[in-house]
Amino acid sequence: MPALAPARPAGRSSLPSASSRRAAANPTASATPPPSSPSPPPIWKPSASVIRIHSPVPGSPPPPPPPPHNPPPPPPLVSILIPCHNAARWLGATLDSALAQTWPRCEIIVIDDGSTDDSPRLAASYANRGVQLLRQPQRGAAAARNATLNRARGDYLQFLDADDLLAPEKIASQITRLAAAPAGSVASAAWTRFRDDPSISQFIPEPVWCDALPLDWLVLSWSGGGMMHPAAWLVPAAVAHAAGPWNETLSLDDDGEYFTRVLLASSGVVHCPEARVYYRTHATGSLSQAKNPAAWRSSHDVCLLVQQAALAHENSPRVRHACALNHLRYAFHAWPHSSARALARASLREARRLDPTARRPASGPRFERLAALIGWKAARILQHQFHLS
Repeated sequence: MPALAPARPAGRSSLPSASSRRAAANPTASATPPPSSPSPPPIWKPSASVIRIHSPVPGSPPPPPPPPHNPPPPPPLVSILIPCHNAARWLGATLDSALAQTWPRCEIIVIDDGSTDDSPRLAASYANRGVQLLRQPQRGAAAARNATLNRARGDYLQFLDADDLLAPEKIASQITRLAAAPAGSVASAAWTRFRDDPSISQFIPEPVWCDALPLDWLVLSWSGGGMMHPAAWLVPAAVAHAAGPWNETLSLDDDGEYFTRVLLASSGVVHCPEARVYYRTHATGSLSQAKNPAAWRSSHDVCLLVQQAALAHENSPRVRHACALNHLRYAFHAWPHSSARALARASLREARRLDPTARRPASGPRFERLAALIGWKAARILQHQFHLS
């Protein structure tokens, strides 16, 4: 039995392996490839949707900054303009109604026109609530309103007498209505009369409570369709500036003359029935109740001034007829007053010149029966002397 060879350390065989022997015998044969390994991952290529960030080219201008964040513009400012003469009894309620407006941006300007009562002190007590007080010697309501116009900064103007009241939503309702109206429009409101308690007042619509072109509205009003109280209007400041200031030579019906010019400077009237105004009647010292010679002269002048303004826009039969009715209405009211009778005769002549077919406004049935017997002029004198209806 042959002797065993001594053991060799593992992996240290001195004999060539079979593969080595085959390679030596056939040197041209290819070596056996090693076991296959996983393929390397594909090279990643960005898709078209990937945002590439480029470095700025040297010398190129920097990119523009992002647009600034502009806050929305503030709502329009409304100037509430209040002339005051000896109205301490009512001024507090009037200021409270102005301060109670739901519109967020209002300035309130009171002009004291030489009051001898407590009006200035009362108005000054509202200073901590933003009410501005101006003072001047007594010059009349028109001059007082012009003084407030010179101070006003508003986009819209609200005239308000010192004894009248605005409903809280008056201004807000009208601005909403004007926002949808043609540029340059003025807004009217519902209005009513009251003495002490406005809550029991009734609003009775009149034909002029409507949307209308300027001259259409004036012809309707002068033809018996009713009037609009001054506080019922909300006027863009640009329209008021185009119309011009209040006429300070007038003492009665100056509002009719002023708003005739305002309407003719506007693009039209839009009516807002949700806006409400309360007109206090029988106020002590009201010019509208003091028919002195100066007041009758002023009212006659207004007939001529509005006639001139209207005919400058449209000299037509309908406008001439409406102006003739203004003169006939004036003559009817002025005739019983001896100090105004000459002016009444002048208005009758002007009415015949404008439109010979125009007729005086009708009165109550008792008056018309009396006028049929003795004529309307004598009937008016009797009616005035004996307070007949």
